[in-house]
Amino acid sequence: MTKADSGTGRGTRAPSLLPGLLAASVRGVRRVRRPATSTGPAFDLAYVRTGPRSAVPIVVIPGGPGLGSVLPYRRFRRRAAALGLDVIMMEHRGVGLSRADLNGRSLPLSAMRMVDVIDDLAAVLEAEGVRRAYISGSSYGSYVAAGFGARHPERVAGMLLDSALQSVADRDAERAMIRELFVDGDTRIAASVRELLDDGSDPRILLGVLRAAYELGGAGLLEPLLRQRLHGAHRAVRDGRPGGSHGRGSVWSALEAYVDKGESEAHVPGFYEFDLVGAIAFRELGFGPDPDGSALDPSLTYAPIADRFPRFAGEPFDLTAAAAGFDWPTVLLTGSRDLRTPAAVAERVAAAAPDTVLVEIENGHSALESHPLALLHALQRLSSGEQQRLPAESAMMSALPRRGLVAGLPRLLTAGTRWEAALRS
Repeated sequence: MTKADSGTGRGTRAPSLLPGLLAASVRGVRRVRRPATSTGPAFDLAYVRTGPRSAVPIVVIPGGPGLGSVLPYRRFRRRAAALGLDVIMMEHRGVGLSRADLNGRSLPLSAMRMVDVIDDLAAVLEAEGVRRAYISGSSYGSYVAAGFGARHPERVAGMLLDSALQSVADRDAERAMIRELFVDGDTRIAASVRELLDDGSDPRILLGVLRAAYELGGAGLLEPLLRQRLHGAHRAVRDGRPGGSHGRGSVWSALEAYVDKGESEAHVPGFYEFDLVGAIAFRELGFGPDPDGSALDPSLTYAPIADRFPRFAGEPFDLTAAAAGFDWPTVLLTGSRDLRTPAAVAERVAAAAPDTVLVEIENGHSALESHPLALLHALQRLSSGEQQRLPAESAMMSALPRRGLVAGLPRLLTAGTRWEAALRS
């Protein structure tokens, strides 16, 4: 076992007691023992089931990898239960309540394998006596969901892929959309971005800010944010202050600090823990750098931490080929502003799978976090066999109230940008 697989190197933390303390008040939390294998020790896998029991429940798989299930989605499950939905959510191995082995130590990186995650989910269904379920996965979770379909097709009654991630090759579609929007386009946004790049902005940090602002609030948020960024830089040059290319406002600085720290570096026990499950992202999903040398390359997003994880060894599934055998109804939910998993990915899956419905809503990435009421509506339709109605309901779904984990951020960022503009005028 290499050091990169041992789980004892830089960046690995001991399990926290906090998730267990917080989860004590969460109803429906259960555990299933996962046996030791050649790559990892035995451990207890946590999961939660809520809502009225049904013969065919809905399994909801969050993204990341690194997002917890038990703690972050309590409100989501309450809303689902109020709609009469029977929901199962598994705490991903290496995260929160599923982080530690039977001796209380963090699981090693060698235990982080996609096939094992998928078999964990099958074990949860077995423990619940569930023969078949609707499988819903968001972002990274969509890869787990489709992989579950490829490995355990007999257990799938239907599938919803929200912000579908299906292949390492999807990075090409991501690059193309980012560059069309931010570099090559004949728009004020692209012109501002080109000026910032020419002025020496760090492309990795700049892309993170652009992507976050655009996905959260679209051009209405990003355009004034870019204007203020450039205005601050130009004014600093006129005033003869050093570092004129780094004029800042508090909103831009907040986004930049978040990006510089990075989703991969964040660690909130029970809510987001990347330090172990990142091994799957790098070893099997190609999160490591593979830059093409052009501007704003999303491959560089995880470059600062690539040395902490195993190198890319190949994907565990050919999901494009597997989709041709998906003989269940599949809903593909995509956001019009999604820059991480563009609609082109969902369109490719829709072309491959025989029984699909493609629904685009006005949204950014991952409806589970950013627009859960839209996701719940789609799950209601799927579980009642009415998924064909969804394309005609896309405008209604887009207009539903925003209630997700990041729902309030666009309003806060927009208000902050306007406040800064007023102060500078």
